Amino acid sequence: MNPTFHYTIGFIGGGNMATALIVGLKQQGFNASNLLVVELDETKRADLTTRLGVKTTQHLNVIAQYDVIVLAIKPQQLKALAVELAPLLNTQLVISIAAGIRANDLSRWLGAYSSLIRAMPNTPAQIQAGITGLYALPKVTEAQKGIATQILNTAGDTLWLNDEQALDAVTAISGSGPAYVFYLIEALQEAAIQLGLNAEQAKTLSIKTFKGASLLADTSTTPVNILREQVTSKGGTTEQGLLSLENLKVKQAIIQAAQAAEKRAKILGDQLGNE
Repeated sequence: MNPTFHYTIGFIGGGNMATALIVGLKQQGFNASNLLVVELDETKRADLTTRLGVKTTQHLNVIAQYDVIVLAIKPQQLKALAVELAPLLNTQLVISIAAGIRANDLSRWLGAYSSLIRAMPNTPAQIQAGITGLYALPKVTEAQKGIATQILNTAGDTLWLNDEQALDAVTAISGSGPAYVFYLIEALQEAAIQLGLNAEQAKTLSIKTFKGASLLADTSTTPVNILREQVTSKGGTTEQGLLSLENLKVKQAIIQAAQAAEKRAKILGDQLGNE
């Protein structure tokens, strides 16, 4: 059953992630007349109105009329926006999906505004298959958390965190993770071509293998290490492939990649918050 929405939503920024959320909301029955996008780019405004049927404007002050405000602009633009937005806030729930900007920094820029949730979605949200990490400032109510969950669930699944620092790990795993998956798919495609398959065959086999294995891991109650072992017959082809990966320390390399991404997320959070 589709959820019931009893509020209006104004987006600031009409890029890919805002569009993904709007598409998801409409698919779940949200009335497009209760949506607004504040976007400076005239071409984007026209496209959003034509393609999605939402109201658009270039004037920020209109956003004050909406119950929920979603900040969907580049993090480098957020501090300047906050100065303009602060006088317009009263009781609205503010959800920021701007990467790297910590909730306390944004709250400070908004004049100590406390009805604020930070969200870290990922790119599969564009097909409503994303996962979003969420963190709320202490004064956010359970009802407001429920609204944020309802909105972000239209783009996939949600995961609430009690510690905002954990969002750096979310950034490293699910935020950057799609790039790691695409990287591995690329490698499998190249291997398939080198083994004699054509490009189309290589693409189909690699993508469908990732899709099927991910779906099995998601729906099975069997731990992934056991699923891996079930594919790995003693003395078989998979065992040889995995031995090669172990010898090359591929698992450790992936762990180190995630650690490097988390470290960078912390540095960017410090830099953006101090600007």
